Amino acid sequence: MAKGLVYIYAGDGRGKSPAALGRALQAAMEGRNVVIIQFLKGKGLGDSDFLCRMEPEIKLFRFEKSDGNYEALSEGKKQEEIINIRNGMNFAKKVLATGECDLLILDEVLGLVEKEIISVDDLKNMLECREDTSIILTGIKLDDEICCLADEVSKIDTVKCAVDTRA
Repeated sequence: MAKGLVYIYAGDGRGKSPAALGRALQAAMEGRNVVIIQFLKGKGLGDSDFLCRMEPEIKLFRFEKSDGNYEALSEGKKQEEIINIRNGMNFAKKVLATGECDLLILDEVLGLVEKEIISVDDLKNMLECREDTSIILTGIKLDDEICCLADEVSKIDTVKCAVDTRA
């Protein structure tokens, strides 16, 4: 069986998550199922009424309980969130092992490696479970070892940013 492809959207620029969401919409329009798991996003898109209307084609999961920025949490709260994040990674592995979706998006997963919540080997082991599911990884920092895991890497840099950063 052919392996799904691994795509990475990384860099200091804005637009990595929106690019991944665009791919999710494209996949859903093609009749494919998408699972999005967000990490390190605080509240993220968890309360998005729009994404709820996209179900069952696009399902969004967020395992962290805190609405705040991970870096601003106390050490005790960070440890609680690390357990929740690892539960999210185990869920991702289960999604891949069962073939539950055609596209899995792990939004800000590269930040988990950067913060040493998971290792590159953890990420590699999870990717090996993918069968024919394609995966999108997003995050700011990208090292050579992770880059080698991907079939396609897009580096996102902001050249100019307007004052209104909602877009």
